[in-house]
Formats: sequence, structure tokens, C-alpha cells
Amino acid sequence: MGTLGRVVFSLGKAARTTGQALDRLGSRLQGGNTFKDEVSKHQTVLSIFDKKPVIEESAFVAPGASVVGEVEIGKQSSVWYGCVLRGDVHHIKVGSETNIQDNTVVHVAKTNVSGNVEPTVIGNRVTIGHNSVLHACTVEDESFVGMGSTILDGAVVEKGAMVAAGSVVTQRTRVPSGQIWAGSPAKFLRELTDEERSSLSENAILYMDLAEVHASENRKTAGEIEADKALRRKWEIQSDDYDSHLGIVRSKRPEIHFPNKMISKGPH
Repeated sequence: MGTLGRVVFSLGKAARTTGQALDRLGSRLQGGNTFKDEVSKHQTVLSIFDKKPVIEESAFVAPGASVVGEVEIGKQSSVWYGCVLRGDVHHIKVGSETNIQDNTVVHVAKTNVSGNVEPTVIGNRVTIGHNSVLHACTVEDESFVGMGSTILDGAVVEKGAMVAAGSVVTQRTRVPSGQIWAGSPAKFLRELTDEERSSLSENAILYMDLAEVHASENRKTAGEIEADKALRRKWEIQSDDYDSHLGIVRSKRPEIHFPNKMISKGPH
């Protein structure tokens, strides 16, 4: 965002805040009995106290996610819909090319049973599955946390390790590199296969591609969205076979382009 863009954004924010204040004042003057249409105060990226998120420009933070306080997000990482990363009492660091999937909660510890004050550190090319909870823990590079898992205070998931879906990694537990742990509490299950090891980085690349597509769609203006809808309606009734008999050549439905070609291409 350029200088002009930042100025316009700041003016818009000030106007919205002023409007909310005037609405509250008018309600009080009328005895508080008027209908109030509340304006959503949700902000995807929010500072708290003197702590401000630092997010690389190439990272994708989905609408509806919340990144609050002392949170650092690296290049080409993605934070998906409904996630909460709350760095209020300590810091959260997310490396590059990492994906934190929908409805995951990442928090930190100011105090806990062990008396340790700990941040949450997530490395590079890490996959965190949907609905997971990470609390004051460390997840090292190219590791995988399955859907619905919980990683508790002081736990470490080493580089290239995997936590199976629905598992609970208890406090101070260390999941060694190259192993898969499962259960509640999580225990050693087996060594990862060669195919599983290679899938760890492949999955991260897949989500980098997917985040790029979602970011592009979210940047579209209302006019562009309406134009897309009109084209889709046109393509739905278009028959290439019928057109070929009449010698008609029409515009073709575009493909979604994925730079790393990890997702099969298909109609938009």
C-alpha cells in the first residue's frame, strides 16, 4: 500500500470511528430507547497496548481471522478463515511458507503450572491442520500438526515430525524428528514413511498456491466480482460441441493458475 493508500485508509478508519461515536451520543440524547444498528468492530489485524503485528506483504491473512498483538508472520505464510493468533502476554512467531488452517487458535503463556513464561514459535513450511490449538509451544520446520490437535505449554514438535489428527501433546513433551505421535496423551506410533516425509513440504507448497488464489479473489472489487458472476452464468449455458457445428468461436473459461503446479488445474 502506497502513501496515498495509507492516507485514504486512515481517513476511512477515522470517519467510521467518528460515526460510531456520534451514533452512541445520539442514542444517549434520546434516552437509549432508539434502535441501534451496531457496526462490526472486528479488525483482522489489531494492535494491543504497544504491541503490533508484523506481517510480510506476501503473507495471506484471511478475512475473519484475528491477528492480535506481538505476532510476526513470515513470507508466503497463510492464516486462514476463523483463526485467532493472540500475542498479548508474550510473542508469537510464524516462519515462512507456513499454513495455519481454519479455526486454529494460537496463544502464549504468561504463567503456567511449570512457572515458565513462554512464547509460541512456529517454523518454516509447517502445516497446522484445521481447529488445532497451540499454546506456548514450539513447532519446528517442515513438521505437521493434524486437524483438531492440541499442543500444550513447553511442548516441542521437532523438524519433520508429525502429530496425528485429534492428538493432545502434553506439557514439556518432545515429539522427535521423523516420527508420528498420536492419541491423548500423544505417544509414539511409528516412524514416518519416505512418502510421508516428502508430503510434509509438498503440503506446504500446496497451501502457498491456494493462499495466492484466495488472496487474489479477496482483492477483487465489487465490480470485478459482478463481472465474474456474469461470465460464469454465460459459461454455464455455453456448449462447445454445439458451437463447433455452427462454426462459432467463443471465449473460453479460464483456468486457475497455480505457480508451483501442486494442485490440478480446472475450470474457475
